[in-house]
Amino acid sequence: MPEMPEVQGLVDFLGERAVGHAITRTSVGEIAALKTYDPPNTALHGAQITTASRQGKFVVLSCGEDLHLVFHLAKAGWLRWYELLPTTLIKPGKSPIALRVALDDDSGFDLTEAGTKKSLAVYVVRDPQDVPGIARLGPEPLTEDFTRDAFANLLEGRRMQIKGLLRDQSVIAGIGNAYSDEILHAARMSPYAISGKLDDEEVDRLYAAMQMTLRDAVAAASGKPPADLKDAKRAGFHVHARRGEICPVCGDTVRSVFFADRSLEYCPTCQTSGKVLADRRLSRLLK
Repeated sequence: MPEMPEVQGLVDFLGERAVGHAITRTSVGEIAALKTYDPPNTALHGAQITTASRQGKFVVLSCGEDLHLVFHLAKAGWLRWYELLPTTLIKPGKSPIALRVALDDDSGFDLTEAGTKKSLAVYVVRDPQDVPGIARLGPEPLTEDFTRDAFANLLEGRRMQIKGLLRDQSVIAGIGNAYSDEILHAARMSPYAISGKLDDEEVDRLYAAMQMTLRDAVAAASGKPPADLKDAKRAGFHVHARRGEICPVCGDTVRSVFFADRSLEYCPTCQTSGKVLADRRLSRLLK
């Protein structure tokens, strides 16, 4: 799933390439992806894109103050940019294209989604806050007011495992499965540590790891076109999606815990005092 650094990379690219251009046409390829009907997607036709911004994992293309194209790429979605947009007819349900957006200089982009489980979501709204997922977002982790103390206040009293808390968009916006793995590895912390039981030193480590990991990832994504962002993301991973490989910090083997629709990766030596986590959803450290 694209997370905050890659989504910011897409926003930066669209800010340079799409802002200032008018939308000439939108073509819906997956009816279920379009979550709104008022305004209709045709309201975008002829509207000029004035800003590109990000809220959590959502991309917001604004056409003035009262019309916004918002999309969330979900687990298997992506944006494919064309300097010369194809003119082939999109047949709903017959291709991976959920939405095609044409601009007034013949460029444009497709929102695509691989696989059979369709979760990519597109909204045309008068206010981004009309999108339920945006309305319930927690704070952005790289803003100036997201201080160490603000983070500690979010953790206080919570009984959630720290891996789940980092992924909870209502608590912190923009972090998903991949970067939560990377943050916890950098913090030398078990994914099953309980949020509200972390001591001051652990909170310090976790906050510093979050800031470092996300800032490095945003920097790696900066200036790259959409086609290069996925490779840039993978290149920075130490543990995520590296099961069976060698941890670059200590030399131990990276392990996985599998769930129904995802997995987490971690290093036993760096994060769990050498103990291997049992491979089930409510895993505890093996004795």
